[in-house]
Amino acid sequence: MNTVLSSDIREGMNTAHYKPSVSIILPFEPKMGGKAEIMHQLKCALDKVEREIKQTYNNDLSAVVLQKLRTVIRNLNFSTYKKSIAIYISPFFEKVLYLDIPVKEHIIVNGSFEIRDLLFSKKELHQYLVLILSAKSSKVYLGNTTSFTKVKANVPDHIAAFRHDGNHFGDPLAKKEVLLKKFLQHTDDGLKFLLHVYPFPVFVMGSKKVLGVYKALTKNEKSIAGYVPGHFEKVADNLLSDALKPFLDNWAKVKSEDLRHQMEKAADAGKLSSGIGEVWKQASQHRGRLLIVENNFICSAEKKGTEGNIIYMPAGPYNKFSYIKDAVDDVIEKVLEDGGDVEFVEDGTLADHQHISLIQYY
Repeated sequence: MNTVLSSDIREGMNTAHYKPSVSIILPFEPKMGGKAEIMHQLKCALDKVEREIKQTYNNDLSAVVLQKLRTVIRNLNFSTYKKSIAIYISPFFEKVLYLDIPVKEHIIVNGSFEIRDLLFSKKELHQYLVLILSAKSSKVYLGNTTSFTKVKANVPDHIAAFRHDGNHFGDPLAKKEVLLKKFLQHTDDGLKFLLHVYPFPVFVMGSKKVLGVYKALTKNEKSIAGYVPGHFEKVADNLLSDALKPFLDNWAKVKSEDLRHQMEKAADAGKLSSGIGEVWKQASQHRGRLLIVENNFICSAEKKGTEGNIIYMPAGPYNKFSYIKDAVDDVIEKVLEDGGDVEFVEDGTLADHQHISLIQYY
């Protein structure tokens, strides 16, 4: 099975010689849902493709494409733990990508395979962490568009675990303050650990006094999207959603700020690459966790080096054997295949980073 689209193949796909061609993008989580359900969805997609091809084409290549598509579907890997699948079939080319991003169903007949189509089909999930604090306990939830799931940090979630730390204080009030700070510091350490697993914006909820103490000591300030004052220790999920609604209604701003903060954190850790040349190099070495690219940024380039992990912008006529029509699309594909994710931002947002940045795995 081919896994890389060369530049000449990409250009050839747009010619009549390579048509009909088919792109199918579908949710694909065999470990979560049954194989029968997924096969039914694939059969529906196949039926749709067959109808559209027969309405437009009537040649031997149509039969070739449909047979290749049936073979690919029959040989799909149902042992994968991925979330989605992208299939591309033309008379002379076939490709399957197993991806870690959630997508909506998207079927294109007679269109060239553009990796950006995957991103346009990506489901926009509002994923975030909620840290609920009180003077005695803490809870962390993983929130999304529809639900909250409690997650466990690797630190105690109740202040009682630190009660012996204040035994040397005679003043009960001083002891109480020391214990609270100790507890919140450990809670913050636990949040840092969770952010490695769930690198999402964080909303911190609690009384004004506790939030004030926490703000002064947190080391995760670049991940915190907002503070919500109130008493939420025993609040139902629907009321948590209500309290977060002002932030979630302006998700584009939350997401933009979070991406900026993630880039700052990565830069501080020496894990941020900018510019297509450096991004290409790191992605080729399978280090890409999150690619951030401006909406309309495209870049032609040529490969050099025996391993093809270095590219440059040619000043004169290009070499057809090393030419890349759009290095950005190729990088997107590399990052997705390695289990990373991709986010598009408005043009000009990454002007200081040459229009494209890559956050590497820590």
